[in-house]
Amino acid sequence: MKKQPNQVLPGRLWGVVLWCMLLLSGCDRDGSNTTPQNKYLVESKQVIELSREQLSQQLSALSPLLAGLVRNGVKVHRITYKTKNTDGTDITASGAIILPSTTEPAPMISVQHGTIRSESEAPSNFSPGTEAYYAGSLFSALGYIIVYPDYIGYGASKDLPHPYEHRESLGSASLDMLRAAKEFLREQKDVKWDERLFITGYSEGGYATMALQQKLEQEAAGEFNLRASSVGAGAYDKTSTMKYLVNNRTSGVASRNSLYLWVLLTYDRVYGLNRPASYYFKEPYATQIQQRGKDAMISVSFNEIMSDEFKQSLENGTDKGFLDAVADNNVYDWKPVTPTRLYHGESDRLVFYFNSQNAYDAMIKRGATNVSLVPIKGGDHDTSIDKFLLGTLEFFTSTQ
Repeated sequence: MKKQPNQVLPGRLWGVVLWCMLLLSGCDRDGSNTTPQNKYLVESKQVIELSREQLSQQLSALSPLLAGLVRNGVKVHRITYKTKNTDGTDITASGAIILPSTTEPAPMISVQHGTIRSESEAPSNFSPGTEAYYAGSLFSALGYIIVYPDYIGYGASKDLPHPYEHRESLGSASLDMLRAAKEFLREQKDVKWDERLFITGYSEGGYATMALQQKLEQEAAGEFNLRASSVGAGAYDKTSTMKYLVNNRTSGVASRNSLYLWVLLTYDRVYGLNRPASYYFKEPYATQIQQRGKDAMISVSFNEIMSDEFKQSLENGTDKGFLDAVADNNVYDWKPVTPTRLYHGESDRLVFYFNSQNAYDAMIKRGATNVSLVPIKGGDHDTSIDKFLLGTLEFFTSTQ
């Protein structure tokens, strides 16, 4: 879920409070305590243990109401696990698992985080001020096992480039994290997983969650008891998004343009296109992008920086390599069987609302019966987060 680094936004505080109040229900089915040989888990290390009193004290700085909701302490573990890079090579990735200090069986929520720009924000680092540090530890203190994959490019794999908005690797890194988490939990004597699994994420996390859900249902259907999926403001329809960027004016906000750049440059690299910036972009922008990549700060509508040659090749379909790369990352046109909710702000100017509408329409057309679309009236990308969080937890607690 997208957050600014090292801060908790005051405007979202009451959303967090209400979310926590919704989390107070649990379930009773015991998981297995067997410990077969691990296939995915490489290593685990406890990062920190916070008592109920310590959590209450830290959270009281945000709100006495939050401190009053704490039921137990938590233990935070950093795990490393086996997965594959975008080229299919074996690598070691990482993530955080936050365990409640409770003897009651606990369900699991896998949270696929939104866009982060620094290593310190990776969940496994559990840095103060980040989502994992505050929200993750609080929710675990209410009796939930929280799983946060770092993705490729952060944590143990920080020396690799992050494959931003790459469907296959986001899905596989998240799935392999869940497999490693299952192996990790089998070794725990103090915490029992009741085997229920919920998945969620917002922005890049929403896209990653959709990719993970498709993998869970189509490639790992017998491995997990997936109960519900809640996704928010993900760019699921990459083809339509690219067409929109070519043909329409966008906000021109430099930080938003850098995310579009990041996606384009990732596909150029991952799919071996390896074209110069001058093919995609006009001057003086091409030189800036060649030098700074996704970190180039450009404050004009994104379609104004694209070269005429590139735009024409997309319009007439002659750049098959790039168009195929974009289409390979579509994750909207399939039939989910798990109860699924799509949340999206109708006025989102970063990840356009049609992504969720197109996903909903395509899924219904394919015969899906457990999918719902929740438009957030007047919501932009950032202002829709609170309603997404509250709706997600209401959805999860109502799905038994």
